[in-house]
Amino acid sequence: MLSLRRSRKDDAARPLEAELAPRGRGVARLHRRPLWRSAGVVATLPRFSGSVAALAFLASTIGYGVVLGGHGRMVADSLVSAAGLGVEQVKLSGQRETNEFQILEALEIQDGTSLLLFDADAARQRLTEIPWVRNASVLKLYPGTLQITIEERIPYALWQRGDRVSIVNEQGDVITDDVDGRYANLLLVVNHGAQRRAGEIVSALAEVPALRSRVRAAFLVGQRRWDLMLENGISIRLPEHNVATALADLVRMDEETALLTRDIAAVDLRVADRVVVRLTEEAAERRKATQRGRDRVARGGANT
Repeated sequence: MLSLRRSRKDDAARPLEAELAPRGRGVARLHRRPLWRSAGVVATLPRFSGSVAALAFLASTIGYGVVLGGHGRMVADSLVSAAGLGVEQVKLSGQRETNEFQILEALEIQDGTSLLLFDADAARQRLTEIPWVRNASVLKLYPGTLQITIEERIPYALWQRGDRVSIVNEQGDVITDDVDGRYANLLLVVNHGAQRRAGEIVSALAEVPALRSRVRAAFLVGQRRWDLMLENGISIRLPEHNVATALADLVRMDEETALLTRDIAAVDLRVADRVVVRLTEEAAERRKATQRGRDRVARGGANT
C-alpha cells in the first residue's frame, strides 16, 4: 500500500500528482519520439519514406489494374508514341486491284500506335488474307514511317458455274467473286472444272487473235472438249484433240467465205475431214420455202 505521508522535503521536491501520474504522461505527444524510429534500419529512413511508399503502392495498383484489364499494350503504345516513335506515315506500293482502305484496315493502325511496338509480321499475315494480295512486305522506317509493298494475284479468266461468276488466276484458284466491267476482256469459261483447264483454251485462242476477239465464252463439255460461243450467237464445236488445227481451219474458211457472218447456228469441227454447218431455224425455214418454190417451178415446167 502506497503511503501518502511524505516529508516536507520530499513534498517540495516531487508533488504527489507527479508521483501518481504514469511515466511520460506529462510529455507533449507532438514532441515524443515514435517507438518505431528507434528500432533497427527503419530508424535511418528519411521522413518522406512513407509518402514514397504510398505513391509506389498506388502506382503498382494502377499498373496491375491496367495489365489485368488488357490495356497494357495501349498504354505502352501511347507512351512510346508520345516519345516521338508513333506511326505518322504509311507508304503503299504495288497495289492495283486492292484499295487503300482494305490495306489500312488490315494494318489496324490507330491514333497513338507506336512504330517501335508495331507487329510487322502479324500485319503482313493480315494483308495476305485480302483476296487480291498474293504476298506483302511490311518495313518499319524510323522514326515514324511504315513502308507497305503489295504483290497482287494476276487475273487470268472468268469462271462461271450456275449463276456465279468468279475471277480466277492461271492455276484456276478463285481470287474474288466481285466482278465488274473492268474484267470484260477476260475469257469466260463455263462449267465445273473449266477453271483448271482454262489455260489450254486461252493459249489456243491466242494463236488466232482475229477469232479471239469474237469469242464470248468457252464451255467445257463432258470434261473432254470445248464449245465456243461467239458474240453473234454462233456455237463452234471443237474436237477433243488438235484444237489449234481446227481453229486455224475455221479462220481460213471465214476469210474465204465469211462463214461466221452468215445466218448459221453452229459450226461442228469435231470430225477432222469435214465441217458441218447447222442453220438457224429462220434460215432453215427460208431455205425450205425456197426449195419448195423451186420444186413447184420444176413441176410446172414438166407439165408443159
